[in-house]
Amino acid sequence: MELNVLLKLLEQKKYEAIKIALNEMNEFDIASIINDLDDEYLIRVFRLLSKDKATEVFTELDNDTQTKLITSMSKAESKEIIEGMFTDDAADLFEEMPAMLVTSLLANVSKDTRNDINKLLKYPDNSAGSLMAIEYIHLKKGLTIKESIERIRKQKEEFVSYDSFFVTDNQRKLLGTVSIKEILTNDPETLIDDIMEECEHPINTMMDQEEVANIFQDYNYSSLPVVDMEGRLVGVITIDDVVDIIEEEATEDMEKMAAILPTDKAYDKITVWETFKARIPWLLLLMVSATFTGKIIQGFEKQLATFTILTAFIPMLMDTGGNCGGQASVSIIRALSLNDIEFKDIFKVIFKEFRIAILCAIVLAICNFFKMLIIDRVKVLVALVVCITLAITIVIAKLIGCTLPMFAKRIGLDPAVMASPFITTIVDACSLLIYFTVASILLGL
Repeated sequence: MELNVLLKLLEQKKYEAIKIALNEMNEFDIASIINDLDDEYLIRVFRLLSKDKATEVFTELDNDTQTKLITSMSKAESKEIIEGMFTDDAADLFEEMPAMLVTSLLANVSKDTRNDINKLLKYPDNSAGSLMAIEYIHLKKGLTIKESIERIRKQKEEFVSYDSFFVTDNQRKLLGTVSIKEILTNDPETLIDDIMEECEHPINTMMDQEEVANIFQDYNYSSLPVVDMEGRLVGVITIDDVVDIIEEEATEDMEKMAAILPTDKAYDKITVWETFKARIPWLLLLMVSATFTGKIIQGFEKQLATFTILTAFIPMLMDTGGNCGGQASVSIIRALSLNDIEFKDIFKVIFKEFRIAILCAIVLAICNFFKMLIIDRVKVLVALVVCITLAITIVIAKLIGCTLPMFAKRIGLDPAVMASPFITTIVDACSLLIYFTVASILLGL
């Protein structure tokens, strides 16, 4: 069903037709339609969903839409929705809400649900503990496959991941994992201990979410157990959570690389004021830092007055240097995020980028030299000054662009901070200093 069709049916008050159509749709598709509804239709359409469908759809909705709905519901309705959600999804919902509303909603749910949600809310943001679900099935050491299957049947409501189960001892310490394939294909009297495998990469509750995502990517896991500091099993993280992390981290890196303070809101959901606050700090910093380039030009005013033609090539030198530095920085930032390189590889990276820079410098300088002679019709000496400066600037820009992100990573900063805008400002100042130094030497300024 498309949005315009739904709106037409709402205007005609054909609620039964809407109910039938919605309950035959996929949860994500329903959520996509509800997200675009005006407030007057929001709760009306949501109440047409079946109970099971409503909870699944609610999980797929935007944070703003979830908040609007939950505040419009009766206590009974909100309790049913929250208790029907997986704990990690409920915790994510509450993290986006005002504290008073969270308190009110938590007071309305059962004690067990409240305690489970509070446990997750206590973990630091972006940690594995804040992401995990506490609904999982664990099998105790010493059980046979037959006994294990019976235990799984009794805990079927705890299913979050269907590919494997976790084996623990009597103190709930993680011993290993057993796949559903092994359970289905072995003799019913076989002990779980004999078919379980060691879990090579259990996730600690305090592990950063980006590190969690890297482990899933590197080893192609679909789920992993989460343990506390004492090795006790406390939750599970599944691939659907990791996909969200990867998207969030990629968006954050892109925003930082564009000199924007990261935000977790979608573009169409963030206000003008919020967008302004996210962008203005970096713009102010870059504007102030750009005064250095102005000071350098002021310091060489007399030389520029003698050879005014030199002024015409300043933008080209600065832009080319900035572009070269930006190319190198983006490549290195991406490689760092994918763990393709580490700080120990810095000399290998520098050597590689230096060779790339030399090749780029030679080609661009030669092309620019003939362009200046044929099109700009400048003197050979002036063309030499510009092209020598261009070549040196390209080499320096590439080296700055590849090393700054690596040093940032080394000292614990996000490498994305050292992206194009920041590097361009540094390279601009360097290119001007090189330009006027070369001009002074060759032109006798």
